[in-house]
Formats: sequence, structure tokens, C-alpha cells
Amino acid sequence: MSLLRAAAAAAPAPHTRLPLLARRLATMAERLKSVDYEVFGRVQGVSFRMYTEEEAKKTGVVGWVKNTSKGTVTGQVQGPEAKVDSMKAWLSKVGSPSSRIDRTDFSNEKPISKLEYSNFSIRY
Repeated sequence: MSLLRAAAAAAPAPHTRLPLLARRLATMAERLKSVDYEVFGRVQGVSFRMYTEEEAKKTGVVGWVKNTSKGTVTGQVQGPEAKVDSMKAWLSKVGSPSSRIDRTDFSNEKPISKLEYSNFSIRY
């Protein structure tokens, strides 16, 4: 009987923070990274920023996008490594339906310990 009581005492109470702990551990296991980008081609006047924001939110990354005076689109993406890589592929090959991507340059790619943004936004 004492062994049964010991097992019951060792089991977590239903009101513990186990789900929160599990989420934290899962986040720690997912390495976060940040990358800056600049997209060249026909990327202005073709809803590129709007589609980028939509794809980023669907993918689950944060950051920003904006037009430049050079006719390019630039921004930053942050999130779990696999999701950032997915967004990099989209920025390099897909874009908006009417866009033409000639090339995409990525820079400042680095691991980060926490996200600097809470969402993905269009900057003006």
C-alpha cells in the first residue's frame, strides 16, 4: 500500500504547468534564426508585400517587408529554422502571382535566442 501512495504522490497533479513546460521545451528544441533579404525583379506594383505578409503568417514566421527606392523589396524574417528556410524558398522562387523574381539576396543569417517581433508587418 505504501508503494501505491508513493506512486500517487509522484504523479503530477492535474493543475500543474506541464503543458507550459512542454511548450517551452519544444520551443527550445526548435532553433530560432533571423535573416535579412532583398528581392530583385518585378516586385513592386504587383502586391508582393501583401503576398509576402500573407505567406509569412501562414508559414508562422515574424518580421517585416517594405519597398525600396531602388525598385526592390527588402525585409527580415525570424522564426524556427525550418520555417525561415521555407520562407526563404518562397521569397526566391514564388512571390506574388504577377511578380518576376530575378534573384533574392540573403544576408545577416544568424541564430537568435528570442524573436524580436510579435508578428509580420508591411513597413512604409
